Amino acid sequence: MRKLEQVAIWMGDGHVTGWSGREDSLEAGWERHRPAVFGVAYRLLGSVADAEDVAQDVWLRAAGSDLRDISDLRAWLVTVAARRSYDILKSARFRLETYVGPWLPEPLLTGPDASQPVLVDESVSSAMLLIMEELSPPERVAFVLHDVFGFEFGKIAEVLDVSVPSARQLASRARRRVAKEKQSMPQASKAERERVLKVFRAAYEAGDLVGLVRLLHPNAVYITDGGGKVSAARKAIHGGERVAEVMVRVGQQWHPDRIDFAEVGGELALVFYREGQVFSVDTVQITDGLITAYRRVINPDKLARF
Repeated sequence: MRKLEQVAIWMGDGHVTGWSGREDSLEAGWERHRPAVFGVAYRLLGSVADAEDVAQDVWLRAAGSDLRDISDLRAWLVTVAARRSYDILKSARFRLETYVGPWLPEPLLTGPDASQPVLVDESVSSAMLLIMEELSPPERVAFVLHDVFGFEFGKIAEVLDVSVPSARQLASRARRRVAKEKQSMPQASKAERERVLKVFRAAYEAGDLVGLVRLLHPNAVYITDGGGKVSAARKAIHGGERVAEVMVRVGQQWHPDRIDFAEVGGELALVFYREGQVFSVDTVQITDGLITAYRRVINPDKLARF
């Protein structure tokens, strides 16, 4: 997995300098590094709302701290964000156990339509976030900090309050589990994803049951996250024909105003509108030209910031 690059260093005189030698204020340094702060929090928590709260906490901590002895502002900010996210992640386990119905990550708008710069790689896709959700909190922190952000194990050990060998072991164990899961879901190319989703949208809008069945893998799974806030299936639905039947029925009930494309988590996704408002954000897993997993977020709390 590509490690996200460092882009600035904190100078002892209280200014930020990038590799270009520019000097800016703390505010400028924060704007430069905020995508990394938000990025580590979102990858750990799978929630835009929680990641924004973490970013705000980190900014307040930075603004109230003496940073003259900090040699690397980016590392300091990301470390603070990781520690705060780790605390939330541990408590979030209980929240997920009591969550109504299936849980899916909160959709993160990326690409040219995103309101804030976002560091994008495969670790922000819904599929990868769901894989990482199966890791223990320490494994997830170690994996994200080392494999995504390139942190040394000494710093990771400090965040997790463990020994360096333990931090290395946590990252290695997480990496093996992630690799094993990824082998079972090879990524479709951007062109293939666009082709399949265009055909799918046309079939969905037409209520074409046969057309949908052709696009769905025989063992396809359909997951809806309503969070108990709106009507949604409480369990995953399995089987291409069954999924297609449910989609046609739901489409007839919803009567969406329109279905648009958007980049979500670095991948093309579908956005459904009703009465001019976002009603659902749908991401898919595609293998060999067929949809193997269809994930639909309709929990209004997860769509409020989209």
